[in-house]
Amino acid sequence: MAENKIALEGISKRFGAMQVLDGVNLAIEPGESLAVIGQSGSGKSVTLKCILGLIRPDAGSIRVDGEEIVGLRGRALDRVRAKFGMLFQGSALFDSLPVWRNVTFALTHGQQSDAKEMRRIAEENLERVGLDARILNLRPSELSGGMQKRVALARAIAPRPEIIFFDEPTTGLDPIRADVINDLIVSLVDDLGVTALTITHDMASARKIAHRVAMLYRGRIVWSGPRDRLYDSGNPYVDQFVQGRAEGPIQ
Repeated sequence: MAENKIALEGISKRFGAMQVLDGVNLAIEPGESLAVIGQSGSGKSVTLKCILGLIRPDAGSIRVDGEEIVGLRGRALDRVRAKFGMLFQGSALFDSLPVWRNVTFALTHGQQSDAKEMRRIAEENLERVGLDARILNLRPSELSGGMQKRVALARAIAPRPEIIFFDEPTTGLDPIRADVINDLIVSLVDDLGVTALTITHDMASARKIAHRVAMLYRGRIVWSGPRDRLYDSGNPYVDQFVQGRAEGPIQ
């Protein structure tokens, strides 16, 4: 069996009196797309930040390609992060930069570089997400929300990462534009052969883009299974969450 691309074992994190993560166990195989669902405050974003090395867990292990990353710093952490791409909630584009510089930002780290080559790379990646060269010189503020999300997606894939993290990729989009983004994520994950981890509240998105879904509740994974079982999980926490019921074990 292939080694897991990402493996979390016993990850715990407390902020003051609040236990946010309480022994999270999660594994993602190479080329797999996993969606993590759960209420606000359930620990989804903290889990993601622990993997990215932005937060250090109080206990537990995080391995990427078999390498322990908890405690890595400096160049060692940068080397692992070079495997990552990220689509931020709200896109997080730089308004002061034109689209082509936004798309190639991870390649240049904001420094001056071969502008002609960077524009070519930006155009190639924009084409992958259904945008053309006419927007290369525009500022993000001149684009619609859906177009901004596509530009952010082009930026995430430009360095050809091995792993892409999607933070609420459909937030703020209407159902049609959200479905366009979901379709793009599915095609990019398949075409590029990347491993994907998505945190989302959007059940339609989770069912479409993920091979497998896991649910976080009070800092623990309470269920994990194939996306086709999301509405037939037999788990009372998952059933209540996906059906949006007030009554149930989730308080």
